[in-house]
Amino acid sequence: MPKDDKLWAPWRMKYIQNAATTEEGCCIFCDKRESNHDEEELVLLRGEYCFVMMNLYPYNNGHLMIAPYRHLADVEKLMPQEMIEGAELAKRCVEALRLTMAPHGYNIGVNLGRVAGAGIVDHLHLHIVPRWNGDTNFMPVIGETKVISESLQEGWRRLKETFDKESK
Repeated sequence: MPKDDKLWAPWRMKYIQNAATTEEGCCIFCDKRESNHDEEELVLLRGEYCFVMMNLYPYNNGHLMIAPYRHLADVEKLMPQEMIEGAELAKRCVEALRLTMAPHGYNIGVNLGRVAGAGIVDHLHLHIVPRWNGDTNFMPVIGETKVISESLQEGWRRLKETFDKESK
């Protein structure tokens, strides 16, 4: 049987095109920090020092990122307030993901430097990736293709509703 290494996901094309046309020196986190279009930018929650957004290229449904508003790459330069608020937002993200998507576990971490896996090395950010039993199946392992079963916009709406309810 011939190997078919194509998975059609046309909704991702606008993000791929945007990534390809981003100017040198631009920072997606700083751009989102300045934007007033949270739904369009997939920003879910804004704190005083940090904010929560969905990943445009998620490892799994509900893949969230927390970034400080300040543009910095070095964890050693975080102010105590940024560290505390970042940890509090991580807790809120796990709670919102649990209530909205019922994952079986989470990967939470920071990739510091390109060699450590950072795609964006100049602006520190924390990844929160919900995980389910069986989410590493034959598609990513053998087919080298990840299946995301919910659109980013639908995931944003569901998570935003949960964050808003929990804030009241």
